[in-house]
Amino acid sequence: MEEYLNDAIPNLKPFNHTLHYDTLFINKDWVLVNDISKKKSTYTFKDDNILEISRKDHTIKTTWSIDIQNIFSIETEDGMITVKVYFKDDDVLVLNHQNKEKFALFINTTNYTQDLETVEDIKLFLKEKYKQKVTNLIYDHEFYYIEKSKEFGPFTVEELSNKVKKEHISAYCFVRDVNAYDYSNRLRIFDLIKEL
Repeated sequence: MEEYLNDAIPNLKPFNHTLHYDTLFINKDWVLVNDISKKKSTYTFKDDNILEISRKDHTIKTTWSIDIQNIFSIETEDGMITVKVYFKDDDVLVLNHQNKEKFALFINTTNYTQDLETVEDIKLFLKEKYKQKVTNLIYDHEFYYIEKSKEFGPFTVEELSNKVKKEHISAYCFVRDVNAYDYSNRLRIFDLIKEL
C-alpha cells in the first residue's frame, strides 16, 4: 500500500473478493466524504457492473469492473480511473487512485438511519461508531488493577464496576490492559466505567 495512504489512514485491509464483495461492497450505499461540504454523492456498486452515483436531484449510471488483481476500473464524469479498494472496517471504504497520490473516502450508510449531508454529520457518525466500538472492546476485555502496591486480576470492566459499586475497591485504582506491561498510561477504573 502506498505510504502516503497508510500515513493518512492506518490499518487498512485490502479488498478481498471472498470476504468483502457480497457482505460489505455490493449494493451498499457509500456516501463520498470528499467534497461533502459542496455536494453529497452516494455511490452504489451493483452486481451487473453498474455504478449509480446519486446526488440531490439526479442519479448518474455509469460502469465499474474489477480485474484478477483486485484493481477496479471506474467510469466517472472525468473519465476512466483505476483504483485499489481498501476497508478500514465494515463502514469505511477507501478508493486509492492508482495514478495519483489521491484517495476517496466513503462511509456505508446502508444501515444508518440518519442522513449524512455535512461534515458535521460525518464527524458525529464516526464519533458514535467508534465510541460504540470502544465500548464493546472495553466491555469484553480484561484488566489488572493495582491497589496498595499489590496487583489483582485480570477482571472485566463489568467485574471492576461491581467491585467499585460494592466499595471493595476505589474507582481511582490504576488499571492496565492484560497486554500492557505497566501502568504508565495512568488509566483508572473510573476511566473505563465512564466509557460503558
